[in-house]
Formats: sequence, C-alpha cells, structure tokens
Amino acid sequence: MTAGAERALRIAMPWLAMAVFLIVWELACIVFDIAEIILPRPSRVFEVMVLRWDILIDFCLQTLWTTAAGFLLAIAGGLVLGLAIGASPFVYSGLYPLLIAFNAIPKVAIVPILMIWVGVGATPAVITAFVISFFPIVVNVATGLATIEPEMRDVLRSLGATRREILTKVGIPRAMPYLFASLKVAITLAFIGSVISETVGGNRGVGFLMLSAGARNDAPTTFAGLFAIAVMGVLMYALCALVEKRMTRWAFRGELIA
Repeated sequence: MTAGAERALRIAMPWLAMAVFLIVWELACIVFDIAEIILPRPSRVFEVMVLRWDILIDFCLQTLWTTAAGFLLAIAGGLVLGLAIGASPFVYSGLYPLLIAFNAIPKVAIVPILMIWVGVGATPAVITAFVISFFPIVVNVATGLATIEPEMRDVLRSLGATRREILTKVGIPRAMPYLFASLKVAITLAFIGSVISETVGGNRGVGFLMLSAGARNDAPTTFAGLFAIAVMGVLMYALCALVEKRMTRWAFRGELIA
C-alpha cells in the first residue's frame, strides 16, 4: 500500500466506523422492533435535528460558549498553577494533596452549591466546566516540568543558566506535549461539566433541552442533543489536535504527525 493510499484510508476510517455503527443501530431498531421512546432510530434522530435545527443550534451555541469560557479559564489557571507546582517542591507539597482531594469530589455535587452562590443560568455552567477540566491541565504541566533530568539541570547551571532560564528555555518547551495532551482530555471534560450544570440547574443549553425532552418522553430530541454534544466535542478535540500538531511538531516522529 502506498503512502497516499494509507493516509487516505486512515482519514476515512473514522467515517467508515461511524457509518457502520449507525447502520447496525438502524437495523437493530428495525429487526427487534424497539420502541422509539426506548431507542429511536438514527434516521429519526437526524429527522428531528433537521426539523428543529434552529432550536438545536441556539441551545448548542449556549453550551459551546459556556464550555469554551470554562475551558479557557482552565487553561489559564492550569498553566499558572502547573508551572508553580512543577517548579517548586514546596508548592507541590502544599497544594497537590488539596488538588487531589478537590478533584475527588463529584462535580455534580457542587452544581447545587453554585446555584445558591451565583444563581441559575450560564455562570454555574462556566464554573463547572472550569472545575472539571482544570485538574488534568495542572497535572500534565507539572509532570512535563518534572521530566527535566537532574543531569540536564546540573549542566545548565554549570553553564551559568539561572533557575528562571532553565524553566523558560527548557522546562516550558518540555511541558508543551504534556499540555496539549491534557487539553484534548480537558475539552471533553469541559463539555461534561457544562451539560451537567445545564441539566441540574440551567435554563438554556443542550443539557436543559435534553432534560425538557426527557420529561416529555421525547427520545428523538434527547438523542439529537446527545448527537450535537458528540459533534461539538469531536470538533473541539480536532481543533486542539491541530494546534498541537502545529506547535509541538518537534516532539513527535514524522510518521505520527504526517
């Protein structure tokens, strides 16, 4: 197989896998005569998405901007705290256990508290997206800084490099692949946080749409919301992967980024 054919097949594989999945789903609903209220056929879900596209787009944009806002805040906060933890063993010893304890708290449990503090609407969704995507970024940035070999530090110090220069010239570039790996995980978690908040205490967004549709036993609309979340998640993941490829090409072998 030529390189071009292999590349084309690799690009087509996700689409082929998705097509096979949807076809099997459609046939299973038909063969086993599954009621629409339990599991609607993909064709019915797509029909609802077309018929109610204006409503779906409106709610999707709400979820997308709250997710993006929380995600950007998580990047800013995660970078600062991850650099501090990775650069200082004292900060690591003091804050890392607290981060682990906070991350262990189910995020759905903090949504009612946020509703008391800031009310319902977009603000709890932004905060929940931030909280749930913050931890992976901090951990990966700190891990990237920790991968600097002690021998390399000693050599740099012998050459006159200061602690700040070691951090900026070696540590931060070394942490970049770890950062982008965490971003691809964090963006999907951010969507989870936004939808959880919209489901528990929102008045707009895809989560609220799905909750309302579920209360009416409208399974196709509920699944349309799930499809919309999946599509937005894949697109945001692909965007993070594209930026990663452009900014950290040096960190990967050629066959992995071709």
